[in-house]
Amino acid sequence: MTPDAEFGYELLVCRYAELAWHPSDGPRPAVVSRQLGTEERRWDTVVIEVDPAAFAARRAFGERTVDSDLLHVVRNAPAEWAWYRDALPHPGYPWRYVRRAVHRAAGRDLIEERRDGNRIELRRLRPYPDWVERIVAVENKPDLDRSAADRLAGQLAHDVGTGLADEAWLATETTGERVEPALLRELPVEAGILATDFSEGVRADAAEVAWHPSDLAPAGDGERDPETETLRLEIAERAYGKGWRSFREAMRPDCRHFELRREGRALVPYCAAKEKVPTGRECSGACAEFSPEPPKWRTKGWPIEGGPGKGVAALLERRRERERDRVERVE
Repeated sequence: MTPDAEFGYELLVCRYAELAWHPSDGPRPAVVSRQLGTEERRWDTVVIEVDPAAFAARRAFGERTVDSDLLHVVRNAPAEWAWYRDALPHPGYPWRYVRRAVHRAAGRDLIEERRDGNRIELRRLRPYPDWVERIVAVENKPDLDRSAADRLAGQLAHDVGTGLADEAWLATETTGERVEPALLRELPVEAGILATDFSEGVRADAAEVAWHPSDLAPAGDGERDPETETLRLEIAERAYGKGWRSFREAMRPDCRHFELRREGRALVPYCAAKEKVPTGRECSGACAEFSPEPPKWRTKGWPIEGGPGKGVAALLERRRERERDRVERVE
């Protein structure tokens, strides 16, 4: 049964994309995340299509996001020892911030660092790979009434106009009608429409393409300006580090009412007290129904330093790592 809340629907779309991307062109290795974008635009679901070999090389840089300041260091770190001001291009902001980023990068074993007198030198441990092939933005709206379509039209038009993503999609629940209502709305023709049916949970065949998207890459040689490419890489890095199961960080799995429920091949949060899929805002310490799990729960087969809530977080983390492993193995 599809969750009523748009948040729950968003999680099902993310899991579907993880299982069955690309919906019209066949399987492509991809990393899926949610609620990412820029200051001007935030996407519900983000699909980062990757090169498996380059993705494996990216994983050698660790499981955490390499943020924009660190990217400036690791992408430009030289093969041989050099003073950081000679080795790195001018960042457009004071060098003292670059120096801090060098220290952070070395602390995470992303580069090597040493001091030569008063100078800080660095060299790379490994080249940072070109692992991102395409970025796809998906807007999720299970019930696409006219007012919702009007709001989405402007958002999708922004995605088409900026070309930051390679494709833009709308995911909506199928109605079973001969012509899906989404096709009758005033939406940009460049945006694809994905009609989903999660009535029996998430499956690889739980969606079909109602409208095929256009390629939003720049015309001609298809190259974007360096600033846009850097922004795309920053988004991809955040997607890699965050994933879509990060809802566990905004919720309270240590509440006795918190559960994970299966929706086909997906696990989604569920509040037994409210009998619904809660949002991060609803599932918080300020919730009137919040009740910490009893300490004795933590001594019945659970790690002594945790309990069922810790177990939920560990399970979701293992699933994220399993999907990363699967993407890396795709040939």
